[in-house]
Amino acid sequence: MSIKEEPGFRRARSHEQRELRRRAILDAAEVLLTEVPLDALGLRELSRRLGTSKTNVVRYFESREGVLLALLNRTRLMWLDDLEKELPAGPADLDEVIRAWADTLAARPLLCQMWSMLAMVLERNVSAESVRAYKLEDLEHRARLARLLRERVRGLDEREALHLTRVGVVILAGLWPFSNPTPAIIEATADPRLADARVDFPRAYADMLGLAARGLVGRP
Repeated sequence: MSIKEEPGFRRARSHEQRELRRRAILDAAEVLLTEVPLDALGLRELSRRLGTSKTNVVRYFESREGVLLALLNRTRLMWLDDLEKELPAGPADLDEVIRAWADTLAARPLLCQMWSMLAMVLERNVSAESVRAYKLEDLEHRARLARLLRERVRGLDEREALHLTRVGVVILAGLWPFSNPTPAIIEATADPRLADARVDFPRAYADMLGLAARGLVGRP
């Protein structure tokens, strides 16, 4: 995908034009992240792929981290669409709901990686305004997830369901790096004595999330 260096790109003034530019930048970033690690993504290479200048990218996203925050929001929304399709239509067994949550997340490794790096990487080098915009959209998405949970899990009220969505993010942030180890760690944990050090993300995530959910459901 390429944005040509032309006056129309630089002078985009309407909301629709700006949204098209932003979408093109996010599309290019998502493609680039299939080729390079997330921490190697840079605005210089991104702008080169788009066929424009770094300055033009900064017109729409103030920094590399700003691009990643927006991409995280977009990817999370796509995940919620997937999850809603996978969940039972009505009241369901808690384990079934948790498994769908874990499995659909595991199927989107880029989302998991970005989410796990939120506090330490993505929320740095961005303005308070950008962080506020990100967090407000995040809150909307988690409120939707909480609604999906309440409709299916008996005993969860609105506050508890929203709290569970926060717990889910914290568990993911801690668990994802351990489930994606370096080659040296993979070699080291091949030792049978270190079997417990090998982490299967969807299984471990479902186990931890299930414990948290049961604690909320059973709490007075």
